[in-house]
Amino acid sequence: ISHLRKAPSLSLSGGERRRREIARALATRPAYMLLDEPFAGIDPIAVADIQQLVRHLTARGIGVLITDHNVRETLGLIDRAYIIHAGQVLTHGR
Repeated sequence: ISHLRKAPSLSLSGGERRRREIARALATRPAYMLLDEPFAGIDPIAVADIQQLVRHLTARGIGVLITDHNVRETLGLIDRAYIIHAGQVLTHGR
């Protein structure tokens, strides 16, 4: 994504913006990352790219906490899920 480094944010697609946000956060060498709605507003190809990136992060030992309304895109990535509605945990599990 080095070609996106100096591009204005307004000129980037949703997926490009999301990848750049994650790259910026990785510069701090985090032990954990919170991804808030990483699949919102991006095309299916970008969804697959972000899913692969999350798998890569966890393989490197970086903990990833995802909050998202797109359950279908998220469930294939996670070790544990909590489904919350109206402030209540409806179900959880591995």
